[in-house]
Amino acid sequence: MVRELAEGYPDAHCELDFADPLQLAVATILSAQCTDKRVNQVTPALFARYPAAADYAGADRTELEELIRSTGFYRNKANSLLGLGAALVERHGGEVPARLDDLVKLPGIGRKTANVILGNAFDVPGITVDTHFGRLVRRWGWTVEEDPVKVEHAIGELIPRKEWTMLSHYVIFHGRRVCHARKPACGACLLAKDCPSFGAGPEEPSAAAKLVRGPEAPRLLELAGISGELDEATIEKAAAKEPDA
Repeated sequence: MVRELAEGYPDAHCELDFADPLQLAVATILSAQCTDKRVNQVTPALFARYPAAADYAGADRTELEELIRSTGFYRNKANSLLGLGAALVERHGGEVPARLDDLVKLPGIGRKTANVILGNAFDVPGITVDTHFGRLVRRWGWTVEEDPVKVEHAIGELIPRKEWTMLSHYVIFHGRRVCHARKPACGACLLAKDCPSFGAGPEEPSAAAKLVRGPEAPRLLELAGISGELDEATIEKAAAKEPDA
């Protein structure tokens, strides 16, 4: 299944835009209860205004809140960013640390966020258990655990450590584009033959294809073996749809 996901999503990556560990930490904090697309619209101005940890530590709260308002929960997120900046300056010389134990002690940084930072900013393998990841690995029967930390450890025992970061991207991409929470596109899924939950969504190819989202759709439908059964308009519509948040 992992090999099939890799074939389906060769360009899978962190969908938050960033240029350094601090930017990724900030973007990940803002992504809580918000789409990556919205965060990416907000962060260019934010990163330009606050290029260093000390800038967040000394930021004017009203100005900071206004810059991030559209991401939702902006007061709590402002608290996290102000606290993050201060903690990085006080404890780490203004730099984002590259150790899990240090990261999870920072304001606004939980274990999931820490693994995002480690895997994508420092190339330290980490499993990111967001809602998509947890839902899919349970659907696939890889684990029955519900607690994110237990899910992380269970999957970590199944998959070689060097693959953890890319596995996270593959699974999250698949969850956003095909294996949706309410109605997965079962009949258009490249994992259909291996999935114990096949049938949770429409099995008929044309109905399932309408649920596929994102620019990868033509490739995914081809790998699922159904592209020949679909008209070009259906494939184009799927490719034009925004992936789930």
